[in-house]
Amino acid sequence: MGRPSKYTEEFRRDAVDLVRSSGRPINQVARELGMSHETLRNWVRKQDRQTGAAGAVSAGDGLSVADKDAEIARLRREVAELRQEKEILRKAAAYLAKEMDR
Repeated sequence: MGRPSKYTEEFRRDAVDLVRSSGRPINQVARELGMSHETLRNWVRKQDRQTGAAGAVSAGDGLSVADKDAEIARLRREVAELRQEKEILRKAAAYLAKEMDR
């Protein structure tokens, strides 16, 4: 017999519900809860098997398709913002270089 879990059944259910309702990646939710992402992913997979929705979690990193899509959208927004900031800095550097030559 293994050691008793430090997490209650209620905490497990709430953590899995948080993953499902928030749309955030399992890794991020686990980090916020102060736990291992592997543990949380196992709980999500177990509930998927119990409810018959095992296809909702992909193999590999444990992120669902919706989680991956949300992460891609967030990263695309971040890339666009960084490109805009880089362009502003490039123009500012050119302006300042021009002013220094006067």
